[in-house]
Amino acid sequence: MGSPRVVLIVDDELLIRMTAVDMLEAAGFVTLEAASADEAMDLLEKRPDVSLVFTDIQMPGSMDGLKLVSAIHKRWPPVRLMVTSGRFRANELALPPGVAFIQKPYEWTGVQSHIRRLLD
Repeated sequence: MGSPRVVLIVDDELLIRMTAVDMLEAAGFVTLEAASADEAMDLLEKRPDVSLVFTDIQMPGSMDGLKLVSAIHKRWPPVRLMVTSGRFRANELALPPGVAFIQKPYEWTGVQSHIRRLLD
């Protein structure tokens, strides 16, 4: 069996990030967290072992989650991407090919399963 997969969680809401870390680590993933897209880009520069980025759309900073996934898709094509929002729906968004979308509110078991599928 290989080493645990690294998931970067990007959300400006601390409680959501903390819950995501707890749930994904309990499922066997290694997690990193960022409160903004800028922080996420810095982490990706330093951590080439990130397998998946799980990001909210609405965040403060120089870019939102949509711009973040677009930048990651272009710069780090092997990194899998998952976007979430409570305000937008998947059919309202222009997501790059292969980017998964999950609507808030969601069940964490569903998020874990979806991440496993993306990484397999």
